[in-house]
Order: sequence, then structure tokens, then C-alpha cells
Amino acid sequence: MILENTLPILLSRLDFAFITSMHILWTPVTIGMSWLLFFLEWAWLRSGNEKWYRLQRFFEKLFIVNFGAGVATGVTMEMAFGILYGPFSQAVGPFFGNILGFETITAFMYEAGFIGLMIFGWGKIGKGMHLFSTFNVALSSSLSAMWILVANGWMQSPTGVVLKNGLFQVTNWWTAIFNPNFDIGFPHMWIATLELALFFFAAVSAWFILKNRHADLFTTLLKPTLLALIVITPLQIFIGDELGREVAADQPTSLAAMEGHFHTYLANGKPDTSWNLIAIPDVAAGKNLFSIQIPHVLSLLETHTWNGVVTGMDHFPVKDRPNVWVPFYAFRIMVTIGFFLFFMALWGNLLRLRGEFTADRLRRHPNFLRLMVFSGFLPYLAVWTGWWTREIGRQPWVVYDLMRTWQGVSHMSVSAESLWFAGYIVFELMVWGGAWYFFSRIIQKGPDVDSPVVGSPEATASGGGLAQPSFAKPTLEKTR
Repeated sequence: MILENTLPILLSRLDFAFITSMHILWTPVTIGMSWLLFFLEWAWLRSGNEKWYRLQRFFEKLFIVNFGAGVATGVTMEMAFGILYGPFSQAVGPFFGNILGFETITAFMYEAGFIGLMIFGWGKIGKGMHLFSTFNVALSSSLSAMWILVANGWMQSPTGVVLKNGLFQVTNWWTAIFNPNFDIGFPHMWIATLELALFFFAAVSAWFILKNRHADLFTTLLKPTLLALIVITPLQIFIGDELGREVAADQPTSLAAMEGHFHTYLANGKPDTSWNLIAIPDVAAGKNLFSIQIPHVLSLLETHTWNGVVTGMDHFPVKDRPNVWVPFYAFRIMVTIGFFLFFMALWGNLLRLRGEFTADRLRRHPNFLRLMVFSGFLPYLAVWTGWWTREIGRQPWVVYDLMRTWQGVSHMSVSAESLWFAGYIVFELMVWGGAWYFFSRIIQKGPDVDSPVVGSPEATASGGGLAQPSFAKPTLEKTR
């Protein structure tokens, strides 16, 4: 018999957390990058400027590596549902089975029909058809994200179902699909994919400019990338604030954990409106052992009023309270990164307005370029910490307020779970290592600036310009 808060539960949660954390390294950037590849190709066709073509072909290689790693790690996550969370998978089958089926039809099969054309169709299909294929890869990957957020959002705010005879039976499909968490959670995640991909582009560009390799080419890319970021970064902060308010309304225990908010009211009967900048939470004692607080900020954030009531942990039994440490600090890391990325977008656009956006002038600002390279890694950490906040904040429920996590895990021995955990670790790290190996080879080689542009007379004479992505060792001439 499985009991709550025991080693089998902990191992199942850690195992699935590791699998999800490794998978989420690849899929968000792939979704965002597919849209950026579409715009690069569209810019090339619209302007005829060869630079956009060279950039598109270069980043397409990085996209292919991300896509392959995402598929490989996604398969293991599908396996993990049945292996680690068998009772949960069975119970949510009437809903999840349909949602994942919709994803297969409208995303996986849809994407499979076009990604081959996008990667291998250069010179074999018309330019317009190739652009159409790239667009459909981007659209289908976004549809995949949508269905995943439908399923996960429903776990956060389950609506449109009843739990009957051990199964979640759907009573209203519209309400179940467009659950309250999905309405804000999907835009928040989709914008995160764009922000991640844009900073990926910006970081790679900054690295090449610092190294003075194809500096003019990557300066051309950095300009529109920073213009897009000056819109995307504050938009993400705004949507994140709206999502926080939704969580406060529909999942108050998660919000209380994110904010380390234990007491709804103070000793004098007034609402506790203080926001904890940092704290040392003690869930068992029902208080923070230490905290640095800013009065009224929590109320302003969650109710947009000066003295609004924000539900604290004291409104819920101890057994229904999540671990506070991880959501509290993961949330703060995510928010800090969000504002830092906004600052980097402001800095870059200020340099652009001051006429500093040539390769030679940008190298006079090495600190900006180095921080931009560093910023390429920060959105990954933000996605990680945001997802941990979301998932750990929901505990001890696997379906919030309807099914507890211990009820959803498979009845496996500790030795069996440990064996699966070890196997997943080895596989995921092999994928991670292989992906970074190919990343380094592609970056080392740099963009191909010598082969004929597809559709040009030179390409026709040489066989259509059908060169496909290559990971061969670069020559010295190619790296300069």
C-alpha cells in the first residue's frame, strides 16, 4: 500500500521532475525558434538580402538539434506517465486521452507533414512553398504547446469534470479545455518560448561579434532581435502578473507558497499585506523564521489594492500545504531573471538609438556583449524555475483539490523506482551531451557564406544548391 509522504512518493516525484526538466530544455526554444526561422526566411524573400538567407540556414541547423533532442526526451516523458503514474493515467484517461489525441492529430502529424519539407526541401520545392512549410512547422509546434497547457492547466484548475468510479468523466468539454489556468498559463508559456528563442539568437550573435567572426552578419540580426525583445520582455512581465492573480483566486495554497505568506490576518485583525523579499519558511510551524518584508506590496500585486486580503497558509490544514522553499525561491529567481532580461533589452536598444550598432562600435561595449551571451542561458533557468513553481506549488495534489499525488503514483518498490530513475538519468544526460556536442560543432563552424543561395543561377549550375546541414569539421578559412 502506498502512503503519503513516503520514499516511493518522493522518488516518483523526483524522477518525473528530472524527466520534465530535461525535456523542457529543448521544446520551448524549438517552438520560439520555428517562428523566428519563418521571419528570417520571409525577410529574405521580401528584401532579397542574402544575409537573412545565411542566418536562416545557420540557425536552422541549431533548430534541428533542438528538435531531435525534444523528440527523444518527449518519448521518455510519455513512458514515465504510464510507468510512474499509472493510477493517475488511468483516472484522467477520459480527458487526457482525448487531449493528447488532439495534440497528435493537430500538432505531431501536422508538423510531421511539413518539417521534412522545411529541412530537406531547399531547392526542391518553390520558395513560396518552402516558406509555407516553415510557417506550418511554427504553427503546429505552437498548437502542441497549446494542448499540453490545456492538460496541465486543467491539473491546476480542474473544471468541466466529475470524479466518478475512479475516473474523471467530462461533463463540459468547453469548460474543461478552456479552464481558468489555461487562459493565462498558455499565453505566459508561449511568450516565454519567443523570449527564450530571441535571447538564444541574441546570445549567439553577441558571441560572434565578440569573436569578430561574421560580425557584420550577426550585427544585422541583433538589431531586430533587440527591437522584438523591447516588446516581448515587458509583455511577459505583465502576463506573469495576471497569471499570479489567477493562481491567487483558484489555487490559493500555491500562491501562499510562492509568497511565503502564512498569515491572512495580523494579530490586530488587519490583513497581512506585506511582501516577503526573502524569508526562511517553516511550514510545520506555520511561519517564517526570518523575513525581510515590504508593506502593502503583496496586496498591490495580487489584489491591486492597498489593503486587500490575500489568503495565507493558515486557512488550510497542514496536510494540504505545499513545500514552501522551492516555490518561494524558484518564483523569485524567475521574476528576477524576467526584470534583468527587460534591462538587457533596454540597454541594447539604447545603444542602437545612440548609433552604436555597427560591429566595430559594439566591440567597444564588451560588457554588454558578454552579458548578452550570459543572458542566453537565463531564460532556460527562468523556464525551469517557473515550471517548478507551477508544479511543486500544486502539491500535495496531482489534480488540484481532487486527486492527491500519492493516489496517482504507481505501486512500485523503491528498488524498481531507483532503477528507472537511474536509467532515465543516463538516457537524458546522453541526449544532453550529444546535443551540446553538435551545438559546439555548428557554432565552431559558423554560418556558410560561400555556397550558392538557393534559386540563384550559381545554385542552379551547381545542382540546385541542395547542400543540407553538415556537422563536419570546419576548415580554418571557414571559421574566420
